[in-house]
Amino acid sequence: MRSALLLAFVVVTVGAASGAAFALSRAGTLGFWAILLGANVLLTAIAFVRSRRDGEALSWIRPSWGDFTRGFFVAIFLFGAAYVVTRALAPAGTPREAWLVRLYLQFGDPAELRAHAPVVALAIFVMAFAEEVIWRGLVTTLIAERIGSRFAWIGAAVLYAIAHVPTMWALSDGGIGPNPLLPLGALGCGIVLGATVRAFGRLVPAIVAHALFDWCLVMMFRLWGPSV
Repeated sequence: MRSALLLAFVVVTVGAASGAAFALSRAGTLGFWAILLGANVLLTAIAFVRSRRDGEALSWIRPSWGDFTRGFFVAIFLFGAAYVVTRALAPAGTPREAWLVRLYLQFGDPAELRAHAPVVALAIFVMAFAEEVIWRGLVTTLIAERIGSRFAWIGAAVLYAIAHVPTMWALSDGGIGPNPLLPLGALGCGIVLGATVRAFGRLVPAIVAHALFDWCLVMMFRLWGPSV
């Protein structure tokens, strides 16, 4: 019962934070980053408290030789998949391109991001670290306790996507309706990163992949507009 309540708490907390952070009124503001980071850091602390109680905390983040390389190639795969999916769902020159425009508006002015690149890099790494600890660590463990480990990572990916459903309306465009990009992206990333953790038995490759993927999307190889 406690594990189910904790799972619900994680999903509701991330859902509320995502819906609030991606509101148009917070586009390009520090509030956008603060809400997302605050919620995820809180949940990460809870995850480490629980894992420490179970004697698992260090095993989650213990690095091993080759973790960066594995994460690098997973990040390349994620970016390629994101490119293909967004070109299919929100092709340039169509009304659905507004979904991508709205998403990138939230990250802020590229000039400001460039001027504060070290801070943005730190924020992206903290978010990636936190989300992997929460979803591929805590949530996957909680699900495994109830249904076994074989399909727990898939269940975690589904909940990860559900937690981002509020962004469909926060990032919506009046002309074309709810924006599905983040929930679909969360589902795809959740499956790939969950499979990565299951394959290698550690979170570090997934953390590296997640951080590099987010950095590429936000700064280096943006899917809409000029790269930073």
